[in-house]
Amino acid sequence: MKNFLIRYKRLLLTAGVLLVAFLTYALNLRNKEHANPVERAVMTLTAPIAGSAAFLSGSVGDVWNNYVDLIEVRRENIELRRSVKRLNERIVANHEAVVENQRLKALLELKGSVAIPSIAVSVIGEDSSAWFKTLVVDRGSNDGLVEGMPVVAVGGVVGRVIKVAPQSSRVLLLTDHASAIAAIVQRSRARGVVRGAGGGRCSLEFTVKDEDVKVGDSVISSGIGGVFPKGLPIGEVTMVKKGEYGVFQTIEVRPTVNIGKLEEMLVLVRQQQQ
Repeated sequence: MKNFLIRYKRLLLTAGVLLVAFLTYALNLRNKEHANPVERAVMTLTAPIAGSAAFLSGSVGDVWNNYVDLIEVRRENIELRRSVKRLNERIVANHEAVVENQRLKALLELKGSVAIPSIAVSVIGEDSSAWFKTLVVDRGSNDGLVEGMPVVAVGGVVGRVIKVAPQSSRVLLLTDHASAIAAIVQRSRARGVVRGAGGGRCSLEFTVKDEDVKVGDSVISSGIGGVFPKGLPIGEVTMVKKGEYGVFQTIEVRPTVNIGKLEEMLVLVRQQQQ
């Protein structure tokens, strides 16, 4: 018996304390308004633990709520970004439609001002090399295009058709070295030939020194040769040089058409009827 008590002393002591605490609590159930010393001691010991547990529970709840709010804000942010992207795309599309409408309106006015039948074409390709500068358009022999037809845009002369396929054609630009257009200076009526000089430039050749040509003069097609109708704008004189030797002047011309921004043009079909 003694060995049993020694062996299980701690267990018996713990059980005795718990039993006493339970009996004390049970005897005090009737007195709900006043706590006995044991209850006060238990409350004092457990209050920090309860407070910590409540604080921890509140902190966990706050962290969870903040996490949920953060997830919701992230979703809203993603949705807002998508909405902004859609709006930007719509704005760009609307702006492009307005610009295209302006271009087509100007082309339609040009078509009405030219007393020659014409076919509207759109640029679908470009071919640049050291020797040739051409554009590919979306109309061909199926639409009535033939080689040699002149091509104009809102600003003036663009070039002429040099190769034709059933559904597309190639246009040689007036700035190409192989291009030559009979022209006159609108103010003084001096004659010459506008040749392509490459790099978006042209020159007025075969104009003798005695002719009156000044910087700023407008150069138009003369109609000689039957390719381009008379009076189409070609370019503006940007440089005039009369050397001591030679018969002709050196004249540089800037095309009135911005070759690098061409999108729609007109092909004049008068040659098809000749």
